[in-house]
Amino acid sequence: VADMSSQAEVRRLAREVLATYQRLDVLLNNVGGFWAHRQVTADGLEHTFALNHLAPFLLTSLLLDRLMASAPARVVTVSSGAHTTGKLDFDDLMGQRKYSAQRAYSQSKLANVMFTYELARRLAGTGVTATVLHPGVTRTNFGAEDQAAFFKVMQPLVRPFLNTPADGAATPIYLATSSVLRQPQTESLEQGFLRHRRRGPTLARQRRSCRPPARPDSSGSQIRERWAHDGECRQHR
Repeated sequence: VADMSSQAEVRRLAREVLATYQRLDVLLNNVGGFWAHRQVTADGLEHTFALNHLAPFLLTSLLLDRLMASAPARVVTVSSGAHTTGKLDFDDLMGQRKYSAQRAYSQSKLANVMFTYELARRLAGTGVTATVLHPGVTRTNFGAEDQAAFFKVMQPLVRPFLNTPADGAATPIYLATSSVLRQPQTESLEQGFLRHRRRGPTLARQRRSCRPPARPDSSGSQIRERWAHDGECRQHR
């Protein structure tokens, strides 16, 4: 158990996993939150981005050598259909100038998708596949801690029509276990995003919207230096 919004906790979890398991067949990144009001973690990071994206990004990075040594292996990341409205603003990743819950959430989910695309490209030929998915809108307590008034009113009305947790788990389980994905996929970038076990479209519009930062800043440097500016933006200009 770990508080995934804390980078120290993520590092502790990775150490425990590496000490416990000599082989890793699957890493399933499924952590997320939605906050109506801007919150900051102990690391000084905006909570939505820290939990939804930086936590799985950091954990994957820390476990990647073990996954590669265990090949064939898989990295499966749960994103959201909300990524289609996201835009990565490297000058304000932490929402200090302008914050809205939907903007923060969709940005973090787009970051999940773009990270997976870049990871799949870098892992081509290693026997480790990287995929990302939308589980569907599912009947859970997601976002219950800090909801806007509108959602508090609407949630009881729409809840009966949402996917069951079992429905939401179907696509992650498929990507983690399906024999169809056993062989390395050179076309991973095109296959990466799945909805209800079906391939989703690539993100040409989001790729074109990627902009390099106008100036360095501590909050954006982790993403920029590790993958975003070097991999995503340059690859898709």
